[in-house]
Amino acid sequence: MKHTVDVHVGKRIRHRRWTIGMTQQQLAEAVGIKFQQIQKYETGMNRVSASRLWDIAHALDAPVSFFFEGLGGDTPSEAEIDLLADKEALQLVRAYYAMPEAQRRQIYELARVLSQAA
Repeated sequence: MKHTVDVHVGKRIRHRRWTIGMTQQQLAEAVGIKFQQIQKYETGMNRVSASRLWDIAHALDAPVSFFFEGLGGDTPSEAEIDLLADKEALQLVRAYYAMPEAQRRQIYELARVLSQAA
C-alpha cells in the first residue's frame, strides 16, 4: 500500500525532473540505478531511502527539502501552479537550468533588477 508521503516525494521528483528537462533514464544514470526504479519512486510504489533521496537531490540540483514541500499544509501558491501550466514559462525554466551555474546567477540578477524597474 502506498504511503501518502512516498507518493508526494515521488511527484516532487517527477516535477523537478520534468522542469529541468531530464529524462528518467538520465536521472537513473546520474544516480546509478535503472530507470524502472525511478518510475517506481515517481509513482510512490517504492519508498526512496534517505541516501538515495540525497543522490537524487544532487542530480536534480535541488535541496532535499524541496521534495517535502507541500506536506503538512505547506502548499504551493496558485502562482507557482499557474507558472507550471504556462508552456513559455516552463521553456524558460528549462533553458535557465540548462545554463552553467555562473550564468544562471547573472540571469537571475538581471531579471530581478528588471522586475524592480518595471
